[in-house]
Amino acid sequence: MKSVFGVLAAVIMVFSAQSCSIKLNGASTQGLKTINIGYFENTAPYVLPTLSQDFTEALKARIRSTTSLDIVRTEQADAIMTGSITGYSIAPASIQATTNNAPPIAGASALTITVEVKYTNNVNKKDSYEQSFSESKNFTGDIASQQNTLVPALITQITEDIFNKAFANW
Repeated sequence: MKSVFGVLAAVIMVFSAQSCSIKLNGASTQGLKTINIGYFENTAPYVLPTLSQDFTEALKARIRSTTSLDIVRTEQADAIMTGSITGYSIAPASIQATTNNAPPIAGASALTITVEVKYTNNVNKKDSYEQSFSESKNFTGDIASQQNTLVPALITQITEDIFNKAFANW
């Protein structure tokens, strides 16, 4: 009798674990088989040379790793995602106190990346959207020494936001 309860408990745990993973992923590509992801050109006033390529490839990788969608290069795709990088800016995030009546200086700065996205779902038109996504990260010191860690982190956050809006209805 103990073995029947053990097997039953194991089956329940497997189904519980599977349902949790489905809920955690939360992605719904219902009815979609293909997606065309356009090149996200950098139209920001400040152009980081590799940002367009890095962002476009990160978005493709996010969709490839989490869905079964085929990424295609045709306008007849079930879904189309296009856009551009419209902002890449650095601004003061906090002010550092100074002495002797010297003007205040930035204690920390914020790097912000903004991306405009147009997502067209040709299967479920109500899921289509056009939206701006923006993320910031604070840093201290000079941007050149930290850009190689800040930019990938911001790209990851923005691609996650775009993915969730398109496929997780967030």
